Amino acid sequence: MAHAFEEFTSAQLALRNGQDKPEIWVAYEGKIYDVSKSRLWRNGKHYEHWAGQDLTEEIKQAPHLPTVFDKFEQVGVLKNKR
Repeated sequence: MAHAFEEFTSAQLALRNGQDKPEIWVAYEGKIYDVSKSRLWRNGKHYEHWAGQDLTEEIKQAPHLPTVFDKFEQVGVLKNKR
């Protein structure tokens, strides 16, 4: 049985930027991942990428594959912007 994840808006995701709340989250292809435990995301920044946002487009220029998200826990899904 698939896990039913809570939906979050872009505004709610933006609050998980490593500054406003203790959680550090990023989204990729509609899934929200908790990257709080990664030393590479300390303070909500990873190179030129900022936490609290959808990185789907940015990952195309990253030096690694999207499988990098496999090591992080999915904590929700990004609600469609309508």
